[in-house]
Amino acid sequence: MSSTQPQIKIKFFTKDPLETLQVPDTALFVPTLLKRYGLSEIVNQLIQDQQNKIEKLEYKIIPFDFLIDSQILTTSIDEYLVDNGLSTEVILNLEYKKSVLPPIYLNSLNNNDWVSSISLNKDKILIGSYDGIIKIYNSSQNKFEKKFFSNHLNSIKDVKWITNSRVISCGNDNQLRLFKLKNNNSTEDIQNDDNSDSDDPDNSEIKTLAILEGHKYPVVKLAVNTGSNKILSASYDNTIGIWSTNLNEMTSIDFNSDSISNNLSSTSSKKRRKLFVKDEFVRRKSPLSLLEDHKQPVEDIIFDANDSSVAYSVSQDHTLKTWDLFTSRCVDTKKTSFSLLSLLQLRNSGALISGSSARHIIVIDPRASSSSKNTTIQSQLVGHKNFVVSLSQDPSNEHIFASASHDSTVKLWDIRSNNCLFTIKRNSELPTNSNKVLGLDWNSEIGIVSGGQDKKIQINKSVQVN
Repeated sequence: MSSTQPQIKIKFFTKDPLETLQVPDTALFVPTLLKRYGLSEIVNQLIQDQQNKIEKLEYKIIPFDFLIDSQILTTSIDEYLVDNGLSTEVILNLEYKKSVLPPIYLNSLNNNDWVSSISLNKDKILIGSYDGIIKIYNSSQNKFEKKFFSNHLNSIKDVKWITNSRVISCGNDNQLRLFKLKNNNSTEDIQNDDNSDSDDPDNSEIKTLAILEGHKYPVVKLAVNTGSNKILSASYDNTIGIWSTNLNEMTSIDFNSDSISNNLSSTSSKKRRKLFVKDEFVRRKSPLSLLEDHKQPVEDIIFDANDSSVAYSVSQDHTLKTWDLFTSRCVDTKKTSFSLLSLLQLRNSGALISGSSARHIIVIDPRASSSSKNTTIQSQLVGHKNFVVSLSQDPSNEHIFASASHDSTVKLWDIRSNNCLFTIKRNSELPTNSNKVLGLDWNSEIGIVSGGQDKKIQINKSVQVN
């Protein structure tokens, strides 16, 4: 190595609690041309030297990523210094952490129609699809536990677990439907669910508890908060519905055959028309409240991660709104210049992540002033080539999340970097332009689960560095 190469003093540190990953707190001179790989070699050598002082053991190389001021270093040190107007006279404090490895492909499950929604609960996958079928797949037993017709008169748009024995769905028929899994051993209960009529005599283990009506156009997204017993719904009628998991808290309404008939197209299957008649005997409930302030269809809705009385919504009207659910009022509006299609709040930081029709993802601080666009959007993550329609957070890392797009990919991002970490492609033979990914969820037991236009539920698993 030439002695004429510029060098800089660096102090390495880590927030990892493992003592075996600690290095001496002394500044070292390193060449400024080094990038992640070269820096990782230095840290591994320092760790190995520390361990050899105690006991000589076989050392396994660990790949590391590096951060400066909580931002991932994606260039050489020299490029970082130039970009930030710094000289080699400074001492850089460089945080190191175990690298995130590419997710591995595990499996794909076939479906009869487009998969619109995925919801995970421990080792179970709840699947909603365009044909109105809801399925529950047990990943630990590698089999479908349940499959039942939801009685939605049009495509299902979203499904969510409420408890181990309760699920809710919504769809293009303007309705929400609450189901009980009757053969489930869970003792969890929703009050006043003693309706004796199941949704399908051939599927007596599934029971329709109630049909929730109040929206005038398709209901496309759901949010559930078990602590407050509340459900939120986002609709194309520009409103957000507030509902309760306790049926007694909502007002009963009469069966309206005319409104249901209008949702049955001339091409509707005979089965759907027949099931529509049985719906006359299922309880119907109206919303506790309808939130009105959006000017265009509402695309997504979530509860605040730390306060169940606060919610956030995004819409085709280019805005992100904050709601006080106690007063049913909008308390803040953040404006952008594009339609917002999906929404996620990161743990701990509270940052709001929104996918857009402009093909990028924006990061918003909900506490920031809404007086100008510059203070609203913290950063933009660019990489998708089509609408970004679904988001889900890494269950083991507060900084990482996944995004699903109509460009047929799922991408992984670290909020501390503007670059995509990894891209998950569909294990499908369909061309990219006809292979939209529509639904996405992520948990520690199963992994990253996505579904879409290819009629497949794809499972990928994150790999942890040991």
